[in-house]
Amino acid sequence: MKALQNIGLSLFIIGLVIFISLIFVGKYNLTNETFEQFVKDKGIKSELFINDMKTKVVDKEFSNPFSFSSEIISSLEAANETHKSNSEWGKVIWGKASSFTFEIAKSSGYGIVRDNKWLFWFLTFGLGILGSLLYIIPTVVTGGTAATKNNGVWLNPATNRGWIGWFAFAFLVGFYMLLYFNPDYIVNWVYIVDPISISLSGNAASQWFLYGLLYCTVMTVMAARMYIKYRHNKYQILRTTSVWFFQIVFAFLIPEILVRFEKPWYDFKNAFPLDYDFFFKWNLDELIASGGFGLFVLVWGIFLTLVIVPVMVYFFGKRWYCSWVCGCGGLAETLGDPYRQLSDKSVKVWKYERYIVHGVWVFAIAMTALTLFTYFSGVQQMLWIDMLGTHLIKTQVVQDAYGFAIGSIFAGVIGTGFYPLFGNRVWCRFGCPLAAYLGIVQRFKSRFRITTNGGQCISCGNCSTYCEMGIDVRAYAQKGENIVRSSCVGCGVCADVCPRGVLKLENGDEEGRISTGPLTISKTEIKLNSNVL
Repeated sequence: MKALQNIGLSLFIIGLVIFISLIFVGKYNLTNETFEQFVKDKGIKSELFINDMKTKVVDKEFSNPFSFSSEIISSLEAANETHKSNSEWGKVIWGKASSFTFEIAKSSGYGIVRDNKWLFWFLTFGLGILGSLLYIIPTVVTGGTAATKNNGVWLNPATNRGWIGWFAFAFLVGFYMLLYFNPDYIVNWVYIVDPISISLSGNAASQWFLYGLLYCTVMTVMAARMYIKYRHNKYQILRTTSVWFFQIVFAFLIPEILVRFEKPWYDFKNAFPLDYDFFFKWNLDELIASGGFGLFVLVWGIFLTLVIVPVMVYFFGKRWYCSWVCGCGGLAETLGDPYRQLSDKSVKVWKYERYIVHGVWVFAIAMTALTLFTYFSGVQQMLWIDMLGTHLIKTQVVQDAYGFAIGSIFAGVIGTGFYPLFGNRVWCRFGCPLAAYLGIVQRFKSRFRITTNGGQCISCGNCSTYCEMGIDVRAYAQKGENIVRSSCVGCGVCADVCPRGVLKLENGDEEGRISTGPLTISKTEIKLNSNVL
């Protein structure tokens, strides 16, 4: 088994090294014909940018993406600065400079990677998948279930914030930084998934298709690990299958196939406010322009948020979404499972959690209200008066701030990148506005609870250790109190790791859901005592 693991680890490292090295491979040459077509397609009216590009970039060879992108961004920023100072707003080139540069780089790159896409897919994705499975399978097969054989988790450098954990942290953060802020550096990564993108949507891949495919690949490999590790627990098997299915089918395949049929890309399971740009002008205009299908999507999105979400939470708790449907939760429950014990269980962090996650939720609602106001009124800014004076709030500025701070940094860089340091539910605990919405409903109006039997609890602490949401489950179990915390996603691992069967996930009647421990007296007991007296 150890030899097999070593082979798997070697293959994975080889694939990872090749994957990273692709950033530095290949050359770039933007031809005049390609540039002229790009200018036409984008409707660029800036002579300054066009002339500067033809002088510094067009028909010149670059040996790496860094110098190539630097020249383009330099020309773009210089031209925009001049046009803005002269109030020539029609000539300003709007949008993210890195995304703009990515499109040019994608059409200008050439070399061994672009000419051998399938070969490099196998040398990166293929070796990564094969190596991961060879390494994972012997570990979880011999390790048994989490309930009995996870004691070494604090001795493993990958799961106890050791050097492997820090390396995983650095890689994940680096990947998200490149994906969000420098996609022009990862053109070769996108090239190797072009054939798959073309087969699904009919279009060449973008950095977001690369991310979606990588996301699904990682979830699939780690789902195999979950199946083996929790093979004696039907609940874990079913929910792993569910989150995998919804991610692969609803978040990846269906949206790509919709594009092939010239329909808007849409993830039908992604509810607002997690889908924070659903009410943005560009999205509403695209849906309206799509006719009946677009109207259906618009109605479905609103109905999902206002009706389906609260009704399902009432009957099944937030677990129906966070642990069975959500793509963020799917990655957390598969890739993030080895890190679940790293979540902080302190009261201090719990207080921060409540303020931060509900603050993000309020921010999302306020931004959406401002967005809808400007959409229907046609006004692009709103007057705001407070104790500090009068301010003009621009909708685009608020949207950009939310997209950068929450959509990119919090959800991506921190939300996933920090798995190896702070556990697998950093985003779900502290940043997800939909989790805050679901949690409010679950806390005050739901039939879901985790019941406890204090008399059976031996205070081993397994339940608290493996609670990914930072809940001190043992404290509730020792007192025999039901767990109805708004943060609980009902993953059920606490019940799985309990050696005495103290914990049980239930959807019962609302009456008696919030218990106060073994001294709780029900209405029936009060009535019986009254009759005796």
